[in-house]
Amino acid sequence: MKNHNFNLENNQKTGRSTSCLFITDLHGKIDRFKKLFKAIEIEKPEIVFLGGDIVPGFQSSGNNFNDFINDYLLKKLSDLREKLRESYPRIFAILGNDDGRYYEENLIAASSEELLEYSHNCKKQFGRWTVYGYSYVPPTPFRLKDWERYDVSCYVDPGCISPEEGEHSFQVTPDELKYSTIQKDLNELTGKEDLSDAIFLFHAPPYKTNLDRAALDGQMIDHVPLDLHVGSIAVKRFIESRQPHLTLHGHVHESAKITGAWQDRIGRTTMISAAHDGPELALVRFFLEDPNSAVRELL
Repeated sequence: MKNHNFNLENNQKTGRSTSCLFITDLHGKIDRFKKLFKAIEIEKPEIVFLGGDIVPGFQSSGNNFNDFINDYLLKKLSDLREKLRESYPRIFAILGNDDGRYYEENLIAASSEELLEYSHNCKKQFGRWTVYGYSYVPPTPFRLKDWERYDVSCYVDPGCISPEEGEHSFQVTPDELKYSTIQKDLNELTGKEDLSDAIFLFHAPPYKTNLDRAALDGQMIDHVPLDLHVGSIAVKRFIESRQPHLTLHGHVHESAKITGAWQDRIGRTTMISAAHDGPELALVRFFLEDPNSAVRELL
């Protein structure tokens, strides 16, 4: 495994030294989590960003944990903190659209114990940096809608299921399902804040970028071709207008293979995806001060 000092000497010379790891869409795969824990133990990053789709999906199998968050993830993080002590990183985590929202209370409890910091719809500080988290994605073809919202209006792409027609693991009011949008949420979360030193941990990628290209070539619904880009219009508009320092994304596993890129840029904003459609762990290493020098390794 590569050491986290991939560019440390040059970064130290320019005062760039906030080392970070970013992973997403692990879907409860134990081998991937083992590689992640090993990387954290060896490399001792200051920050770890965990970008959603943490637990095994509802149709998945392959482990014997009834409650993956409590029975596996939090126990392993507790063991890791015991080993690393003062070198234990800040871990900012959100859930993704494949994670039932009922896991949220477990992550909130873990936050009180400082094993990680549940970050959905939250604003957190790390020195000069502000970290925001946001889990919702636009409507998908999948039934579970715990982390799905209309994007900028009550429109659903062909082949997708609306938040009002899907299933939820917790009670949601009809008004919330009908009138909430990702666009409104992001405006309420950030207000008029200066976002030049902000990092956003999204699950959804921005629309029509290198990070949201789905493998839908040639597919049609009722003679209508499916949009090959499945990211969020609201997230893209937000990045265009507010220009945060860095945005982190997942959700669309195959995008990097199709576009050949796991990074993109809008204006001053660097955008990175750690989603991956292979069996490996896609581990992204970067320094907060210079995210353009990020490297991605498949382990």
